[in-house]
Amino acid sequence: MLILAADCSLPILSVALLNDRSLLGAIALEGKGSRNEKLLPAIDWLLAECGADRRDIEVFASTRGPGSFTGVRIGLATIQGLALALGRPVCAMSTHEAIALGDPDPERIAIHDDAGRGEFYVSLFENHRELTAPRLATKEQRDELVATASLVISVADFLQHGNVAASCARRARELSESSDAERYRDVTPIYVRLAEAEVKLQQRQA
Repeated sequence: MLILAADCSLPILSVALLNDRSLLGAIALEGKGSRNEKLLPAIDWLLAECGADRRDIEVFASTRGPGSFTGVRIGLATIQGLALALGRPVCAMSTHEAIALGDPDPERIAIHDDAGRGEFYVSLFENHRELTAPRLATKEQRDELVATASLVISVADFLQHGNVAASCARRARELSESSDAERYRDVTPIYVRLAEAEVKLQQRQA
């Protein structure tokens, strides 16, 4: 099964191509600039380097946040557009799930990331399942959650040595063989908090 995965939710944009359990290729690019201009060229470059064609891809996978609001939208829209054009299924998951379960591990895993404003995005996984969906937490709440885990992963640290898209592809392959596959067709972004513009709009309407 050939799977193309992308992550645009984090500062490092990544794309990966997986054939069954073999990683054919993966790239990572600084993504703070225009992800819209980088993602499709990155996909095309990776496919060319791996000698693969878009039409050969059987599953298109993407993360759906939390992270950059713009990045999440671009990643999901691009992957969904490619999948629709080719009549292929989409597998979309939280960015935290891709990181935590991309390399299956039965441990109780806590994921946390800086959400700004003195807050954190946190989630918890165990036995390949999400126990706590990504949510906002104070530093104290984050510390309380991670204290229950046997493995704690900082998203910022993971980006220094891991490829999120590759993890997303591995998780998608695992899900394709499970009864949960249909649930992962949902491409609704996971923003966790409102965008700044929405907050200001609500404040004006209050």
